[in-house]
Amino acid sequence: MIINSNIEALKTTNILNDSHALLARSLARLSSGSKIVRPADDAAGLAVSSRLKGQISRVDSALSNVGNGMSWTQTQDGFMKTLEGAFRRMGELAMLSLDNTKSDDDRDLYQAEFTQLQSFVSATAGKEFNGVSIFSTTALPVTIDSDGNTFNSTAIDINGNNSYAFAINTTSSGIGNTTSAATALQNVRAAINRIAVDRASLGAVQARLNFTREQLDVTKENLTSAVSRIVDVDVADEATQYAKYQILVQSGTSMLAQANTLPQAALQLLR
Repeated sequence: MIINSNIEALKTTNILNDSHALLARSLARLSSGSKIVRPADDAAGLAVSSRLKGQISRVDSALSNVGNGMSWTQTQDGFMKTLEGAFRRMGELAMLSLDNTKSDDDRDLYQAEFTQLQSFVSATAGKEFNGVSIFSTTALPVTIDSDGNTFNSTAIDINGNNSYAFAINTTSSGIGNTTSAATALQNVRAAINRIAVDRASLGAVQARLNFTREQLDVTKENLTSAVSRIVDVDVADEATQYAKYQILVQSGTSMLAQANTLPQAALQLLR
C-alpha cells in the first residue's frame, strides 16, 4: 500500500476525461445538428461534403439559368403568337383587296391597315428580353447542368428570313391593286407557315428545358441526400449516446472521489 502515487485515481481521471470529451462532442452535435463539428471529427467526410455542397450550389444556379431560358422562350412565343394574328389579318386584307367589286378607295383603306400591320411586325423584330434580342440570327445558349454545358435554343430572325421579310416589305408587298394583293397574299401565307414552324421549334425547346429542370431537381435532391448522410446527426441515436456519456461522467466523477480516498487506508496502519 502506497500513498505517494494514487494509480487508481490517475486511471479514473483518464477515463473521466475521455467520457467528458465524448459528452462534449455529443452535446456539440446535438446543438449544431451536424456530425462534423470540427474537421477532426471526419476529415474525409468534410472534404466530400464540401465538394457536394459546391455542386449543389452550381445546380441551383443552373436551375436559375434554365428558368430564365424558359421565360425567354415563353416571351419569344408570346410575341410570335401576336405576329401570327397580325399576319392572319394581313391575309384577310389581301383577300378583300382581291375582290374585283372593290373600288380603289376601298383598297386604299385596306392598304392603310395592311401597312400599319407591316410596321407592327417590323417593330416587334427589335424587341428584347432583359437586354437580349428576342429575334436574331444567333441562337441563345442555355446552361443545362452544373458543369456549365449548354445547348442552343431556336434562332428566329424576322428581318433576315425571307418568309417574314417579303411579307413586311412595304415596296414588294402592297395590296393597292389585285396584282399586288395576290403577291402579298402569297408572301403572307409563307410568313404564316414560317411562324408555325418556328413556334413548333420553340415548343421543342421548352419541352427540353422542362425535362432539364426536372433532371436538375432530381440531381439536387440526390446530392442533398448524400450530404445529409455525411454531415447530419441522427438526433435519436445521438441523444442515446449523450445519455450514456452523461452517466459515465457522473459515475466517473463519483469513482474519482472514491479513488482519492484510497490512500487514507494507509493511516489505519499508522495508528
